[in-house]
Amino acid sequence: MNRFLRFGSYVLHPLIMPLLGVILYFVFTPRYVDIELLRAKIFAVAIVTTLIPIITFFLLKNLGVINSIHLETTKERKVPLMIQCILLLLIIKMVFDPYDDPELYYFFVGILFSTITALLMAILKVKVSLHQMGIAGVTMFLIVLSIHFKINVLLWIGIFFFFNGWIASSRLHSESHNFLELTLGFFIGLIPQIIMVNFWL
Repeated sequence: MNRFLRFGSYVLHPLIMPLLGVILYFVFTPRYVDIELLRAKIFAVAIVTTLIPIITFFLLKNLGVINSIHLETTKERKVPLMIQCILLLLIIKMVFDPYDDPELYYFFVGILFSTITALLMAILKVKVSLHQMGIAGVTMFLIVLSIHFKINVLLWIGIFFFFNGWIASSRLHSESHNFLELTLGFFIGLIPQIIMVNFWL
């Protein structure tokens, strides 16, 4: 059980949540998408939201800005979250268009607002669960996609609610977060996605 709970923190890491949301969109959208365009956009998101942050992590660690990938203190979170905000802006400006890809465009706008909120909380020395924030945002996005496209994905929604519980249990078990930090993370991830729905649903 200990290994299972710890595994959840790695397999559902917040860095892969934006990419997961994009993959879910392309899996469930009934619209025709050119396969080359699909590959290009997934590749771009993977590089900007996953690969670049990983490389940046090693750079920041070598510079002594952060101590570990877990970002255990609010002080360590400030610079990585600032960099993540810049990378998300790059995605919003260069990869997705509000007219051609409104669902994904506003999905990333929602992620940006969540990240800015987490950054402000870190500045105020309040630690929130980035894991819970990430999975909650993707779960809400999946729910809204099912409503938007009128498709039955209840099984997948159920799986993602399980993922939310898995992450929460994992973070509590490892004593990385307390109940308040997990709750804050959940709502910081969820609420911006709900607000963005008004622009594309």
